[in-house]
Amino acid sequence: MQDIGIVIVNWNTREHLRRCLETVFGSEGDFSFSVVVVDNASTDDSAAMVASCYPDAQVIVNTENVGYPRANNVGLRHLGYSDPGEVKASAPRYALLLNPDTELPADALYRMIQFMDSRPDVGAAGPKLTLLDGSLDKACRRGFPTPMVSFYHYSGLARLFPRNRRFGRYNMTFADEDQELEVDSVVGAYMQVRKEAIAKAGLLDESFFMYGEDLDWAYRMKQGGYKIWYYPVVTVRHVKRAASARSKKAQFEFWRAMLIFYRKHFRQTTNLPLHLMILAALLLKGGPDLWKEIRNPTLSG
Repeated sequence: MQDIGIVIVNWNTREHLRRCLETVFGSEGDFSFSVVVVDNASTDDSAAMVASCYPDAQVIVNTENVGYPRANNVGLRHLGYSDPGEVKASAPRYALLLNPDTELPADALYRMIQFMDSRPDVGAAGPKLTLLDGSLDKACRRGFPTPMVSFYHYSGLARLFPRNRRFGRYNMTFADEDQELEVDSVVGAYMQVRKEAIAKAGLLDESFFMYGEDLDWAYRMKQGGYKIWYYPVVTVRHVKRAASARSKKAQFEFWRAMLIFYRKHFRQTTNLPLHLMILAALLLKGGPDLWKEIRNPTLSG
């Protein structure tokens, strides 16, 4: 059994992926790992580059862009993870979802493994992520977008009172960025998950296409009794949206993800007037294309 299995989903980010793999295979420490690159039908020869330059990485090439959670599930299944209660004994002790636009310090993987080994109550953890300018990638520590948390964030109250524990919960801005912290979710750009937590929660929800699936996974892990932890002792560089910046679907999929998450986890406890206000706000943000999704009662939840 290996210590960690790393799944990297790639879509047309060859040079970022090259650098990411360089830092992964340059990792130091006493641990074992494997790497699975799942390519979502890139047209920039990403898969050929991996096969040529990093033969120790396994490459799975999808014939179409199936989205982030589904592609991650392809990699996770390849490593031996599966539906609740069906994870193979041979699967690595930890699974790591890693974006191709991240760059790891040499000791990052080893220190994250050490941290989670010391905290068996933690189902998933993530490091501090910094952007190109050195600032914090605020998505690396998140509160669940409940109706009220979302209201505080998008109404501007979080921006006016970032240190307030109620108003600043969306991005946990009330806490120092170097403070170790239990959070609702870490981001899928670097999300290390305990094998037993996957056995209990299952794989990513493929109703999402991109965005939201990490929040949903964390939510289900917490329902299973695990904690989610932000561990800023380790810092990872994140280019951020190297692929989605070129995708016309990205903004739409963000708001579609918020709709799925809301319906799945909060709709049943939301009264009708507030429910209608939430749908109106989502439609305003997501645009007319979201109306079709709002009218679809089979959309997750």
